Amino acid sequence: MKFQHAPAPHLTPPNSVALVMRQVLMALIPATIAHVWFFGPGLLVNMLIACTVALASEAIMLHLRGRPLRKYLGDYSAVLAAVLLAFAVPPLTPWWVTATGVVFAIVFAKHLFGGLGHNPFNPAMAGYVVLLVSFPAQMTAWLPPAIDQIAHVDFSLWQTIAIILSGELPATIGWDAVTSATPLDRVKTGLGLMQTIGEIRQNPLFGDFGGRGWEWLANWFAVGGFWLLYKGVIRWHIPVSMIASLLLIATVAYMLDPGSHASPLFHLFSGATMIGAFFIATDPVSAATTDKGRLIYGAGIGLLTYAIRAWGGYPDGVAFAVLLMNMAVPLIDRLTVPRVYGHES
Repeated sequence: MKFQHAPAPHLTPPNSVALVMRQVLMALIPATIAHVWFFGPGLLVNMLIACTVALASEAIMLHLRGRPLRKYLGDYSAVLAAVLLAFAVPPLTPWWVTATGVVFAIVFAKHLFGGLGHNPFNPAMAGYVVLLVSFPAQMTAWLPPAIDQIAHVDFSLWQTIAIILSGELPATIGWDAVTSATPLDRVKTGLGLMQTIGEIRQNPLFGDFGGRGWEWLANWFAVGGFWLLYKGVIRWHIPVSMIASLLLIATVAYMLDPGSHASPLFHLFSGATMIGAFFIATDPVSAATTDKGRLIYGAGIGLLTYAIRAWGGYPDGVAFAVLLMNMAVPLIDRLTVPRVYGHES
């Protein structure tokens, strides 16, 4: 049977890769402002470095693969991976550390698997895990939030740039005087010292639910995530299942022993839970593709995140949980193929 084909021009689809990536980047603006407010301008410098290295790496790999530069450089996928990685590293991370993670994310985790649409792992999280394993000292040098009752040192934009480019603080200041443990790290360390959750939370670093400053950052990630849901950029299955499973297991553990297990809301508003649920786990390439599969995928990330936080060697576990569930995606999709109607047996 021959179908009629109307002459050009044709209607273009309403969505494109570039449009989706731009919307995700826009959704990160509130969290970016909050991050700069509480932790200084280091994030902006890291974003600039990460985006520059990401676009250069993308261009080199596209040239080597014989792909058109303008088309693929303009889809913003490399920029989004760079921005997510910039959120994951401390604000004063030396530039070469950030650059190393970005190069691994773009070259190894993305292009060596065939480029966008073929990468089985989330590029930003793959780059972050490489940095976490390779540069543990630099990746734990987090600044305390700029809040009353918490000792912190304010750096100007130019001082921040100088520290990131040189990897060194001013001669009169040591790293111990500038950096602080994150709320998740402080809980893990305190429990290792046989302290109770109540004793640990006496530290002024902690707020109503999570860490002061950190919980506000989580709120703004959630606001951006809800906007993505409203715009239809992401679907509800992965964020809801990830958050629900994390809250469920955290609630059970907290009810059994509140002295040695943090509250469910602490896990919700600490670490990378919110950015992971709305911006990382929802990656359309490396996540599950069926509705049932997305629910299983998100629930697995939530359970693994809690397991790593409670019993693993790292304070936060979102990145590792995402990568582990990325490996399970082919099996999940195979087992959750929806039933097709209208075909002869």
